[in-house]
Amino acid sequence: MNKINIKKKQILQRKGSLHSQAYIVESGLLRSYTIDKNGKEHIFMFGPEGWIVTDYAAADEPCDLYIDALEDSVVIQIKKNTELEIDHKKIIKRIRVLQRRVIMLMSASAIERYNHFVSTYPTIVQRVPQYMIASYLGITPEALSAAKSQHLKHLK
Repeated sequence: MNKINIKKKQILQRKGSLHSQAYIVESGLLRSYTIDKNGKEHIFMFGPEGWIVTDYAAADEPCDLYIDALEDSVVIQIKKNTELEIDHKKIIKRIRVLQRRVIMLMSASAIERYNHFVSTYPTIVQRVPQYMIASYLGITPEALSAAKSQHLKHLK
């Protein structure tokens, strides 16, 4: 384990790397994403404080995701081949979040996806650019704008 300071926009991992690691976010904000053949980014997840960000490839396989910092961050870097005491509750929570996200992407409307995002990541809604939230939700920025308007109407 190694505690490191990361600057905003610093890339921690590139797709294809054989040296995939896990990052526990102490402060700041990370994201993991992929870039398709047309150069479009698709955000897999955000990693605010207390979250673990990693590519789920085995330590000796090429990773599928890029990981970078959206804010200046402090993270604990863990080599995947390191044996650690794993917090099973955090892992189960992460799997549950991913499962719900896949189901939402398959069947939910834009407003339902946005509401789910807000409940999953309540501390980062104001910290992430809107185009990144739209990418995460799998919708256009225009659809995000409409979903946010509906969300705000329901709050009143």
